[in-house]
This record gives sequence, C-alpha cells and structure tokens, in this order.
Amino acid sequence: MCGIAGIYAFNEIGRIFLVNLSNATRALEHRGPDAQGLYDDYKIGLGHRRLSILDLSPDANQPFTDSSGRYTVIFNGEIYNYKELREELINRGYAFRTNCDTEVLLNLYIEEGESCLKKLNGFFSFSIYDKEEESLIVARDRYGIKPLVYYQDEDKLIFSSEITSLLGFNIPKEINYNALLFYFQLSYIPAPISIFKNVHKLQPGHYLKISAFNKEVQVKKYYEVKIEPSYFSVLRDYDSVKGKLLDLIENAVRDRLISDVPLGAFLSGGIDSSTVVALASRYTDHLNTFSISYKDEPMFDESKYASLVAKKYNTNHTRFELTNQDIFDNIFELLDFYGEPFADASAIPFYILSKRTRKKITVALSGDGADEVFAGYNKYLGEYKARERGIKAQVLAGLLPLWNVLPKNRNSFLGNKIRQFHRFSSGVKQSPQDRYWFLSTWRTEKETLKMFHNDILAKLEIDNYNELRKEFLSPIKTDDFNEFLKADIELLLPNDMLHKVDSMSMANSLEVRVPFLDHRVVDFAFTLSSKFKIDNKMKKKVLQDAVRDILPPELYKRPKHGFDVPLAKGYKRELKSWIQNDLLKDSFIEEQQIFKPEYIKNLKKKVFSSTNFDQNQVWAVLAFQYWWKKYF
Repeated sequence: MCGIAGIYAFNEIGRIFLVNLSNATRALEHRGPDAQGLYDDYKIGLGHRRLSILDLSPDANQPFTDSSGRYTVIFNGEIYNYKELREELINRGYAFRTNCDTEVLLNLYIEEGESCLKKLNGFFSFSIYDKEEESLIVARDRYGIKPLVYYQDEDKLIFSSEITSLLGFNIPKEINYNALLFYFQLSYIPAPISIFKNVHKLQPGHYLKISAFNKEVQVKKYYEVKIEPSYFSVLRDYDSVKGKLLDLIENAVRDRLISDVPLGAFLSGGIDSSTVVALASRYTDHLNTFSISYKDEPMFDESKYASLVAKKYNTNHTRFELTNQDIFDNIFELLDFYGEPFADASAIPFYILSKRTRKKITVALSGDGADEVFAGYNKYLGEYKARERGIKAQVLAGLLPLWNVLPKNRNSFLGNKIRQFHRFSSGVKQSPQDRYWFLSTWRTEKETLKMFHNDILAKLEIDNYNELRKEFLSPIKTDDFNEFLKADIELLLPNDMLHKVDSMSMANSLEVRVPFLDHRVVDFAFTLSSKFKIDNKMKKKVLQDAVRDILPPELYKRPKHGFDVPLAKGYKRELKSWIQNDLLKDSFIEEQQIFKPEYIKNLKKKVFSSTNFDQNQVWAVLAFQYWWKKYF
C-alpha cells in the first residue's frame, strides 16, 4: 500500500513540470511513510511513497526496474495471488530478486502486456513505463478500491493517487461547475469527473496508455460486472448456493491475511465485519479486532454486538469509546486530506477509528462491499417493495401528504422513520431509473439549482451534466434487480464508500483490505438471481443464510444501523462559531458568489433555531466551504 505520482511530457514545455515531481510525491507521505523513490528518464518522471507490507527490505522499494533496465513500475496496492503468479513466471524462465508482489506484477506485464490485468486478484493502481517504446500504462483495480486521478493538456499527462499531489505539479485550478451540481446532490463527485477542469478520475476496471508513437491518451475498459445467470440461479438446492458462497468468501479472507506487518480486522458487530472476523479466526489465533462505541449517543452504539463476536472467536479485541467532543475535535484534521469536496459524514468516526487502530496494526480487514453486492441497504428493500407494489407500499404512498408535513431528520428514531417513509412514498411512482437517482441523492436537481448564485448557474453545462447522469443510470435497463445493485457498484461504491475508506485509512498510513470485493465473490454473486439476495422480509438473504451457523444469533435479532454521526448538536454548540463567523459568514458568502445569500441565511436559521433539518445536507455545504477556503 503506497502512493504514486508521475508525469509523461509530450514536449519540452511539458518537461519543465518534471521539476515538481519530488514535491508532488512528498505530498503522499501519509500514504507511504517508509520510503520515497523517484525515477527520471528525460520525458518521464515516476514517484513513489512506500508503506511496507510485504518484503520489508529496501530491495523492494520503488520505482522498481527490471533486470534489463527497460521496464519500471510504481505500484499502490496488493496482489493476493502473487505467489501463484510468481511460480508460473519462474516456470517460464523468469528470475526474481525480491519476495514482493511488485516484481511479480512487473514481470507479468512484461510477459503478457495489458492482458495481465485479468489475472490479478487484488486492489491496485499502478503505472509501468517501457523505456524502449517510450510507452506508459496506468491502471486501476476492478472496483476502484485504490484511487487514481490524472490531468492532461497539450504538453503533458500527470497522474497521482490524490488530487492534492496532482496540484503539486502546479496545474491550473479551474472549477468544474457541473461537479458542483453532482456534489450537492450525491455528497461526492463521481468519476470520471473531479472538482477541477481537466482533472479526471480513472474509472474502476480501466487503464490508460500512451506512447511516443501515439501521443493520444487511450482509455480502455478491461473489466465490468456482468449479470450472467448460471445454473446456480435455477438450482433448487439452496444449500449448495450457500456453501459455494461461503467457500468463496473464506478463500478471499484467507488470501488477505498475507502480511509481514501486524494485521487485524474492524469489527462493527454487523453481519459483514463479523463474517470476516469469524473466517479470519480460522487461520489466525487471537486475531486483533477493533470497534468504536458512542459514549454520548447510545442510538448509534453497536459495540455490544462486536463484543459478542470477539468473545465467540477469542479475538484480541479493542473498543475505542468516542465522545461527541472526539468527533468535533477531529473534523478539521480530516478535512485537510480531501483534494476535492466530500461530504459523507461517516468518514469522521472512520478517520478516528483508523487513527487509533494504526497505533496497534498496519493492515486491517473490513466488511465493506457486501451491502452493494448482496443488497444490504434499506433503500434496496424500499426499491424491492416499490417494484412489488404491495398493499403496504400503496398505503405508504397514499400517505405522502402526511409525510410531507411531519418533521424529518436523522437525529432521532421517529424522525428517521418519517424520513424513510417520505423518501419511499416520493419515489414509488417513478421509473426504476428515476427512482434510483432519487434514492441515491440528498437533494433533487431542482432544489440543488436553487442553492447557486446566478453566476454559477450561467456557467453550468446542463447538456453535459445530463449526458453523464444518463451514463450513471445506464445499468438499469430491465426489471432485473441485479441491475440496481450494479449501478451502485459503479457509482456509490467507488466514489463514496471506497473513497471514504481509502482516504481516511491512508491519511493514517493504514492499509484496509476488503474480502467481499474479491472479484471471484462478486462475479459469483452476479450469476445469482436477485431472489437469492432480497425478498419482502430479508435483505442480503443468501449471505446472511450462508454465515448464520458461524455467527452469534443475537446479530440476526436487531435492525441494521448506519455508521452515522451526531453532527446536529455540534452545529448549535461546539461548531457554531466556525459556521456562523467563518464558513457561512454573510460577507464571505457575498464575496464568494457560489451560493445565493438568501439560501445560506435560511440554512443558518434552520440550523440554529430548529431541529427539523438534515444534518448531512448542512455538512455538504460546510465541507465544500472548508475546501474552497483552503484552495481558493
């Protein structure tokens, strides 16, 4: 796990920017505190920051060049099947001077070219330079677990693990105003765009390539989730499906236990993380496990369920108790790690969990990805019932006028229920595509446009926005529920969930591995009919049934909790001055000319004099303002 940065100059003007490589690489120090390396070959510059996980010797430092001197790689990630690939390459005549997966990756590319990507089981972003052909390839893993951003103009191509590093090359900072329209609806900016013009995110399952013979940057797809029903979809023996799935997950967990540094697992007490811990414990005695509890907010506290799993599997368990003050104290620190606005507030406790966990281990396993693959979120149950149009769905939809007037928020059980009923009732009559977008956003497009200053509205390119939005909705074509999940795997998972995990863990030099996103698990899951995943009574059906015998029964007798944050109280107390006298100060808003002043005034009025507001929508504005002040 590391950080990478690089530049390919098209001409002498582009070569001038190579002088920035060292600073751009140093900006990734939190991703790789153990070593820095640079490579320069006239028009090419490659930089690497190393977090040592496998083969801790200096011989495995990067950039790493093969014995011939022709090929050089910089690599961020882990290849879990590298030992098998290494044996395969040895049988083909390759010799190795390290025991790391980096050298295996490089030699596999030398042997097979871009087709090697389909053989890799792991997560990664990497770049390989061929000195003889003066060609460069940059690739990203199947699901976007590891990030990769790039900038391109007529003089150069620049790429990095983070936008903050990319800015170290002194590229122009021009806002992509369409990105604002997406951000204030979704709380994140979806690939392939970013907050800056000409800065793009390489999409999951893609690679780009450029050479001296063809200076056009070619972006190609090498993987996508395929919905392909197999014999398991019509199999009457449900136990065989469960058994196959459990075997695949166990193999994925086992493969992710390879490490030359201390390793453990996050344990929230939910089905997903508990499954990972249960299976990892088959191969590791006294596994290190970590959870958090909310001292001041028992509604969000799941630590007792984590303790049940830790006790059952005799793990070396650590529970970090968080107070509201802990959350407010860490907000400014974590916001500094974002190169563009990002407003998933659950990043705050995850940042604190990562920071405290890193004091004990360097690698942590996580249960992320299972909800998107196996239909675990409440919105999936809402979508299922909307499609079924049963009596309960019709009654809830008929009560829409009531839900419109009742107070809705995430700050209480009742307020959250009313919020959920309102969203369901509002979306039930929409088409599957429109309903997907409605359920994926915090604000409607119409509401979002009302936020902006007239100067911003004039700069929006609505046709381009609509075209990209249409692309995000393209997986949803028929009435197959798996298409709804695929849309989330391509949009929500890499741009929100995995971005949060990667940015907050790597801010603390902690590697997080996600067994549920082993491509063998995901590919198998999408050979199954959606009826194996969800019905009127149960979300994540086949997964829950497959692991039922290895988990405490108490985990099945409670509602699913989100990894949410009690921000609303802080807005009125600890963060009040920051909001009122800094980020949302009237004179600043007037000068900034991003938001309509009356919108911000109404927002502040709600925050300071009402309990009926969505704390996450407010957080999206605050996170943007903090970012804007830092960069502009």
